[in-house]
Amino acid sequence: MMPARIIGVAKGAARMRAMELLDRVGLSARAEHLPAELSGGEQQRVAVARSLMNRPRIVLADEPTGNLDSANAEQVSHLLIQLVREEGSACIIATHSAELATLADVHMSMIDGTLSEC
Repeated sequence: MMPARIIGVAKGAARMRAMELLDRVGLSARAEHLPAELSGGEQQRVAVARSLMNRPRIVLADEPTGNLDSANAEQVSHLLIQLVREEGSACIIATHSAELATLADVHMSMIDGTLSEC
């Protein structure tokens, strides 16, 4: 709820949107848990939900799966791409993960400070 509350969204509306997003990432049953009570994969799914809270036009994701095991990384990757597409947002992802990169519509590489399309 915090991103919405920061920009002045009423508590009830913010909670409704937060619960909608938590449901979409499969965590509505864990809504009252503290971050320390969630697994790494669950924390990352919450981060995906939080990134979409205010319906941004662009989501910037820096290594969104970098700290996850391969199973959780795959789940979070697909979830991020699916939700961004459903929300109608663009997503710019910086990653070293070849698996995550294959899910993108456009691939770009940066080598020695030069950006080029793959």
